[in-house]
Amino acid sequence: MTLARISARTGLAIGSIRHYFGDTLREVMCFTWGVLTPRAARRAATTSDDPVARIVDVTAFAAPTTEQERRENIALVEYRVLARTDAKLAADVAATSLAGAALFLSLLRDALADRSVDEEALHREALLLFALVEGFSFSSALFSAPLREADVRAVVTAALPRLRDAFPLSPEAVE
Repeated sequence: MTLARISARTGLAIGSIRHYFGDTLREVMCFTWGVLTPRAARRAATTSDDPVARIVDVTAFAAPTTEQERRENIALVEYRVLARTDAKLAADVAATSLAGAALFLSLLRDALADRSVDEEALHREALLLFALVEGFSFSSALFSAPLREADVRAVVTAALPRLRDAFPLSPEAVE
């Protein structure tokens, strides 16, 4: 990503970009991350009362399924790529990723409350779900159109019975 490429994609004159951000791509990307991350968090998400369905809802919410979300997602992916060589940006990405993984861990705890699941297995399953969201993000950045929400929901819905069936009912749930 370069300032010229940002100028071409946004329609802003490169001089305007330099006026506000200087000559560093890092400043532009930090601004973008600072705007888009809270915007994504503020999007209205309707979630089910059912803990298993809530995982589907949150995953569909996180996947870029509109053109605007796809464009914003592309900027976030560019930021993450730039973070490979910048420790400050990498810290931002790591903090956001840890928060996402923690969210899925919490959702899974609720969805598997009636199952016997050790903490290590729960952590691995949360990581698997978070990796699915990450895959949707990167795929969307490469596709020329947003993901279809129905497809995202179908993929996650298909994975959840396998997840629940992998763990036996807890002794309390059997009673």
